[in-house]
Amino acid sequence: MIVTDGLRMKFGRHVVLNGLDLRVPRGSVYALIGSNGAGKTTTLQILMNLLRGHSGNASVFGVDSRRLGVREYARIGYVSEGQEMPDAMTVAEFLAYWRPFYPAWGEGRERELLDLFRLPLDRKLKHLSRGMRMKAALVSSLAYKPELIVLDEPFSGLDPLVRDEFVEGLLAYAEESTILISSHDLGEIESFASHVGFLDEGRMQFSEEMAVLAERFREVEVTVDGASLPSRVPESWVRVETSAALVRFVETRWEAGRTEKDVAEAFPSARGVEVRPMGLRSIFVTLAKAARKAA
Repeated sequence: MIVTDGLRMKFGRHVVLNGLDLRVPRGSVYALIGSNGAGKTTTLQILMNLLRGHSGNASVFGVDSRRLGVREYARIGYVSEGQEMPDAMTVAEFLAYWRPFYPAWGEGRERELLDLFRLPLDRKLKHLSRGMRMKAALVSSLAYKPELIVLDEPFSGLDPLVRDEFVEGLLAYAEESTILISSHDLGEIESFASHVGFLDEGRMQFSEEMAVLAERFREVEVTVDGASLPSRVPESWVRVETSAALVRFVETRWEAGRTEKDVAEAFPSARGVEVRPMGLRSIFVTLAKAARKAA
């Protein structure tokens, strides 16, 4: 659905994207994560032809992103944290404005979304809360059943209830769409994303299925007689820490049997090994810290 190869972008001397390779499979819910300034928003804006990359390639539906036109935009829903909206319009006027642009717009679908989000048709956008404004933007992006939905930090500043309602509406009415979402709300993303890509300083550090990522990361705690590190530890161990009688680390390539063997070789006097699965937020923090340490 989406492909970038060697995508580069800089603002002045600051390199924002440094050879980005991205693949978003059709039908996936792809979460693009990374620290502030990693290049997530820039990537989405290039894909939507809101910015032009300096080199490399980007395509959507197999079309060069620089050539996206009316035909492609009619198949894309886009909601951004900083999206400008016509504040003087009411919700009803806002939706009426957009209908003629999308031949596939379904008024029945629109009414269902309005009921789901409890949006007041007669209220002006400028008088809506941030959460209600984001819901209005989402209605305008789902009413025509887009094949691709692009969401740039949609949860920023929303309370937990509004986030839940937003996700509920998204998943209920985008079941046949490909979704590309960038967000800092890792706990929320973890609940519904099928794929995840970690962007750091303009480079893709990994891109894989969420289930595969969750399977290969483990927090390991080894109880030993006198915590000291061997001269060499496997490269897949990161954030290695020691205390009085414990060694803690994150195994980034966990395999049943092999990891236990590596621990036994590194710590022959180990009296116990505890292995715990990790959530997306913990994985992200681990990799972000490792990347900063290596820089």
